[in-house]
Amino acid sequence: MSSLKRIGLGGGCHWCTEGVFVSLRGVVRVEQGWIASESPYDALSEAVIVHYDESEIRAVQLILAHLETHAATSDHALRGKYRSAVYYFNAEDAAHYRELLREVAEHTELSLRTLVLPFVAFRPSLPEHRDYFRSDPERPFCRRYIQPKLARLHDKRPELFSG
Repeated sequence: MSSLKRIGLGGGCHWCTEGVFVSLRGVVRVEQGWIASESPYDALSEAVIVHYDESEIRAVQLILAHLETHAATSDHALRGKYRSAVYYFNAEDAAHYRELLREVAEHTELSLRTLVLPFVAFRPSLPEHRDYFRSDPERPFCRRYIQPKLARLHDKRPELFSG
């Protein structure tokens, strides 16, 4: 039985989201682009598909990392472009993700804006925009936005990182 799974995550700039998740242990691949769900969330929104080894990292850990690295409680003006969402690929995962978000909200008393939505469509980013962080982590954008997110996440959840 394969332990490889996938989850869609959206909430901020896909360069940032991709940069965070490619840095975590157990993540095999990250597809950067835009995800659409069902109406009224059928417009494409920046997101990633994270392919991960369930024997090394669990969905709850990925979701917590996601919630902690984007504005999951904010109803800001760019929510259409940066929809805060966890996208599922099957009904079993949908129920599991909803329960995880409910538990997080209950234990943290956060007012999460993050939606659990069915995955419907994906449009990948242009090749020159993919792997943005790993290809040059010293770019000004990476230093200003991605590196601080990774540093905060590493301080809070060092177990998510290799070595």
